[in-house]
Amino acid sequence: MPEPGLSPLQSSLPSAAAHFGAHVLAQAGTVGVEAADTAPSTFPVPAAVGEPMPDLSRILRGPSGLGTAGLSLAARPVEPPVPVSLESGVPVTSGAPAFGAPASGAPVDALEIPGLYYHPVPEPDPVRVEELSRRIKDWALDEVQLYPDEWEGQFDGFSVGKYMVACHPDAPSIEHLMVAARLMVAENAVDDIYCEDHGGSPVGLGGRLLLAHTALDPLHTTAEYQPQWAESLHEDAPRRSYRSAMEYFVRQATPSQADRFRHDMARLHLGYLAEGAWAETDHTPEVWEYLVMRQFNNFRPCPTITDTVGGYELPADLHAQPAMQRVLALAGNACTIVNDLYSYTKELASPGRHLNLPVVLADRENLSDQDGYLKAVEVHNDLMREFEAESAALAAACPVPSLLRFLKGVAVWVDGNHYWHQTNTFRYSLPDFW
Repeated sequence: MPEPGLSPLQSSLPSAAAHFGAHVLAQAGTVGVEAADTAPSTFPVPAAVGEPMPDLSRILRGPSGLGTAGLSLAARPVEPPVPVSLESGVPVTSGAPAFGAPASGAPVDALEIPGLYYHPVPEPDPVRVEELSRRIKDWALDEVQLYPDEWEGQFDGFSVGKYMVACHPDAPSIEHLMVAARLMVAENAVDDIYCEDHGGSPVGLGGRLLLAHTALDPLHTTAEYQPQWAESLHEDAPRRSYRSAMEYFVRQATPSQADRFRHDMARLHLGYLAEGAWAETDHTPEVWEYLVMRQFNNFRPCPTITDTVGGYELPADLHAQPAMQRVLALAGNACTIVNDLYSYTKELASPGRHLNLPVVLADRENLSDQDGYLKAVEVHNDLMREFEAESAALAAACPVPSLLRFLKGVAVWVDGNHYWHQTNTFRYSLPDFW
């Protein structure tokens, strides 16, 4: 069938980005090959950026010396996506803000948490959703034998096609979307089968996660033992799905992007282990301790690959900047607290005691269940606003096209993640606290 077209872009930076949008877009639009020798050597870092960026001017200048002018990052031929009017679908002029106003109104039959700060998004392209849903199910069934027949309804109800199209509307093709979809499905399988819903347990979790992680970060050993390890990657659904998803990912990604993803997955697995350890000892962490765990056990590996899925690369030196790391951490944290809020009743109905932010707040701050939930909404809102402010400050300080596009991609992912939770009434319902 013909390749479905691109969906319109949306963004999560309404008021914060309006301040710098026109300036950023104008700066990005003028960056070209001829700018190699005129890239600004310093950028003022706004006070909103939490960490100084002492190496930023060096990175933006790039290497110096004979024959290196074309290697300046500021002159890379990576153009930001053309902003699209959400009302008309028509590209806007270069003088318009780079981050347009969000679509108005929540989707029909969506779950609505009063007081939650979020930005509605346009409905994902239905043609892409249908095609991606078909392809990801074929992969799960035929390539990795991910689940038995009795789990099919749950797989369908996860709606991974709608999820990934909403989070990556600038993906050039369905195959780019499949890179994200395979990894999302594989990560969910590891969480369910090793940690939670489908037989997961904290007992022995570290060993299972370590072996699964080698499907992402392969073992390098002697010829005698290498075949045994390679065979082990086919032994269960989590390892089969990790191995296959990573093989597809590294074909699309640069070595730097692949290494970045491995690092973020190690963070995720460390978070799984902390949560499992607390479950084994029946420990309820302090609120700040819980937030530490959730900064690791969170969605960060998903928005961090937004450039791979978009078909471009944020250079490693820019990704490693402390200000960018803070933006990514805040984005992942906000997305994860959204999950705590929407999955609250689902987790309460599950066997055992599940830790989430409302539960920990109620326990540690002597709040009612309702007040614990409402305070968790406030924590989410604070994280969202901090994420937007830090993103806006970083974009103003470093108007490099690939960085601007990456920041926008992360913001879009944050909004798409909320949209998926809000509209997935198969999985989620809300408490009667209003």
